[in-house]
Amino acid sequence: MSTSKEWIGRADQHVMKTYGRYPIVAERGEGCRLWDVDGKSYLDFLAGVAVNNLGHCHPKVVAALQEQAGKLLHCSNFYHIPLQIELAEWLCDRSFADRAFFCNSGAEANEAAMKLVRKHSREKYGEDRFEVITALASFHGRTIGTISATGQEKVKAGFTPLVPGFRYVPFGDPEAMRQAITPSICAIMLEPVQGEGGVNVPPPGYLKTVRDICDEFDLLLIYDEVQVGCGRTGTLWAYEQEGVAPDILTLAKALAGGPPIGAMLTTEELAKRLGPGSHGSTFGGNPLICSAALAAIRTIADDGVLDNCRAMGAYLTEQLEQLKGKYAFIKEVRGCGLIIGMELDIEGDELVKAAMERGLLINCTVGNVLRFLPPLIVSREEIDEAINILDQVLAEQPDNFKE
Repeated sequence: MSTSKEWIGRADQHVMKTYGRYPIVAERGEGCRLWDVDGKSYLDFLAGVAVNNLGHCHPKVVAALQEQAGKLLHCSNFYHIPLQIELAEWLCDRSFADRAFFCNSGAEANEAAMKLVRKHSREKYGEDRFEVITALASFHGRTIGTISATGQEKVKAGFTPLVPGFRYVPFGDPEAMRQAITPSICAIMLEPVQGEGGVNVPPPGYLKTVRDICDEFDLLLIYDEVQVGCGRTGTLWAYEQEGVAPDILTLAKALAGGPPIGAMLTTEELAKRLGPGSHGSTFGGNPLICSAALAAIRTIADDGVLDNCRAMGAYLTEQLEQLKGKYAFIKEVRGCGLIIGMELDIEGDELVKAAMERGLLINCTVGNVLRFLPPLIVSREEIDEAINILDQVLAEQPDNFKE
């Protein structure tokens, strides 16, 4: 068996270097733990960037995949797929939506949403009403269309010309949103909680105000819940935190517990705009992936996972606040459920590496926000272990303690 060093050497020869990878070669996982090929164990508080909401290799997801793999792996969407129908029914029954479209990723789900709002507005108002307002610090994907929608310049560098038709306003500022509306605007697209942008939580009432603005100007409202949906905030959908439903909801990441899937949910009226031939996906909603998605989302909704997310989210936040009271360079702890950010006065990348060396996996966004995304099944004992490691790492920083 090859060592981590040997695997990394082979990767350097043939794998494109589109990621700043850490020197871990993952081999297996179980629950909240990940093991590398050298046998080292890590407490995983990144969870595949909010994909492994049920932890690694949840028994119900694994069993569903194993059973379906012996029946039918793939079937063209030219035909009806029973598990896809079941998944669509479940998602619509548990949300505002009437219809579901399935694809392979969050970026694809957001592309579908952007196509839908443009087609709806064109057919209702004409071709001059096509622009979408999104938020600064947002992240909506890596395709040309979704980087155009994203409110971060760093993801756009080198890829111009971008897709026209997007305007950006500060997140959490309803007045800026209102001032950005012109006759060319057809929709507003937001993450209810921004993940990649630094775990930014909007002020209370913000989503309700945005919904009211959309209703006033007959704009469509898209919620990008690719990272924060499927229980991550402590409710099944993040929009339930304020009880403000969108017209379109996009999902991916945790929906199938690990295997790749994306989904766009919407109303009956809007779904009629995308008829046969207007949009599609070869692999979207295939039998294998839908078997995993049904197992994962049912488990999240019905097995006490949301209760645990809320309780452990509050506990993790409390423990991080205690560290904030101890270390001078911690500015703020913020989040919702089990998506939590710790903003620092110093760069965070070296802290991530130091934590990794001690067996804790987290990451850093926007340079100085440590992001914590543990599986929703995480225990109090595992949180205590993570906090102990983090405390050791923070204590090594110069001029660290508060007086």
